[in-house]
Parts: sequence; C-alpha cells; structure tokens
Amino acid sequence: MNQDYQRARHTLRSLADNLGKVMKGQETTIRHLLAAFASGGHVLLEDVPGTGKTTLAKALALSCQADFQRVQFTPDLLPSDILGVSVLDPSSREFRFVQGPIFCHILLADEINRASPRTQSALLEAMAESQVSIERQKFKLDSPFFVVATQNPVEFHGTYPLPEAELDRFALRLSLGYVDEDLEISIISDQQLSHPLHALQPCVDLDAIRHLQSTVQTVPVQDELKRYIVGIVRATREAEGVRLGASPRAALTLMKCAQGLALLNGFDFVTPDAIQEIAIPAIVHRLSLDHQAKFSGKSAESVVEAILVKTPVPA
Repeated sequence: MNQDYQRARHTLRSLADNLGKVMKGQETTIRHLLAAFASGGHVLLEDVPGTGKTTLAKALALSCQADFQRVQFTPDLLPSDILGVSVLDPSSREFRFVQGPIFCHILLADEINRASPRTQSALLEAMAESQVSIERQKFKLDSPFFVVATQNPVEFHGTYPLPEAELDRFALRLSLGYVDEDLEISIISDQQLSHPLHALQPCVDLDAIRHLQSTVQTVPVQDELKRYIVGIVRATREAEGVRLGASPRAALTLMKCAQGLALLNGFDFVTPDAIQEIAIPAIVHRLSLDHQAKFSGKSAESVVEAILVKTPVPA
C-alpha cells in the first residue's frame, strides 16, 4: 500500500475511532457514513427520533474541524433560508449577497421531508455539483461539502415525501436503529453529567479530508467488478414487483462507496465484499415497488438481497 493510501486509511480509521467514542454500538453505520463521506457522496439518515442522527453529524464535523450548519426543515422554510439572499446595504445603496447556511462543510438538513418540494429542490444543485445558482450568479461551495439529511419514517403528518430525483442524489440511506440493553444503559450513564460531544476532540483536519477524497477516487476497480456492479444495478430494473429500478447513478455511487470502504478495510483495491456490504444502503432508496409487491410484504431490501444472492461473484 503506497503512502497516499496509507494516509487516507489512517484518516478513515481515526474518524471511525473518534465517532465510536460518541456513537456506541453503531460501527456499521459509522463505516458506511465514512465510505460515503470519503467518496464525496451525501447521506440520508432515516430513523425514529432520539437515535442519535444529529449527534452523528455533529461528531463528524467536530472530528475533522469542519464548519457545521444545521437547518430545521419546516413547511414555511424558503429556499432563500438555505441558500442566502441579497439585502440592501443602506450605506452603499447597493445590494450585497448574504450567504445562507448551505455555505459550510457539513450541512445537517434535519427532518428534510417537512419542507415543501420547492425548498427541498434548493439542495439538488448543491448536492450534485457543489455549487448554487442565486439570482443568475453561481457560487462554488467549499470543499468538502457533505449533506446529512434526516427524516422520520413513521411520521407522515405535515410531511412531503422526497421525490425519486432527490432520493437519487443521496449516495446512501442509513439507519441507526436501537442498540441493545447494555449499550443503552451505557449511553444514558455517559450523558448523566454532560454529553460526550462536549469532550470530543478533532482527530484530523480539512486538508486530510481533501486528500482522502482525492485518494479514494484512485482506488483500482477491476473491469470484472465494474461489470458485477452494473449487473446488480441492472437486475433491479427487471426484478419482479419493482416499478422503478436503480439508475446508472446508483452503479456509480456503489463503485465510489466501495472504493472508500475498501480503504477503510485495509485494501488498496476494491473487493467483492466491499461491494456486497454497501449495496443495500446504496440501492434500496432508489427503488420503487408496485402496489401489489408492497401489499404482499415485499421490501426494497429483500429485492436487493435476492439479487446479491443470484448475481455471480467474480472469482
């Protein structure tokens, strides 16, 4: 493993260890979050309230000394509340642009499905191109730029479901879930006097993150594995009960996240194991099942699991 890969792996391992100090029992979610972060993707955290979604985003920002902003999405939130707005300067009698919270390194879009589709769409250009267009001007966002959006999957009052085009912009959909009893006791004990976030120290800097993201792009992926990735994604379009299969962007995301996961695993090349591990969180939110499949109890997860079993693994 060359020096660039060693440095990138050290950055990933340092972040994973640091996040583990705050997010106990969430090793898998941390691994997948870092795979998306390293590959330049964005993450949708879908879970019930109180499982630590906000804490995870804050801990990541603290760990890499990143500028962090949190936006609470509500039905009356406007695109300008996120992007920014031009205001009149009385002294110069000229309009000047005041940046919104999107101009940061890590943005927490909390309860994103509570905002109107118009406001949700304000994130699309930023997530896809790391830039925003405001009043016929383009503004580049700082690097790194990472969106962590959250939504409650069981709350539907006053919410707007995310359209397929927006879901497709998220590299991974992750869930924290509940930890076991002993870990839950440990969590409330740790927070009896103060929150562990208050004691969390940075472990890397932004230069290390930029190096990590540029290095992950160079992790080799054999042609056989590219064909394996495409085979998995294309199979979702032909699977029984699937109304809308995964897009080519899903295949690209799967490859990029597998590159990041491979480095985290200590490899300087992508392995089939990395692809299989990240396939479900990379694909399920991009699938739309027909009504009959839903009524019969089929889920997007079960569709992808079946595809992974049937698709031959390259030797």
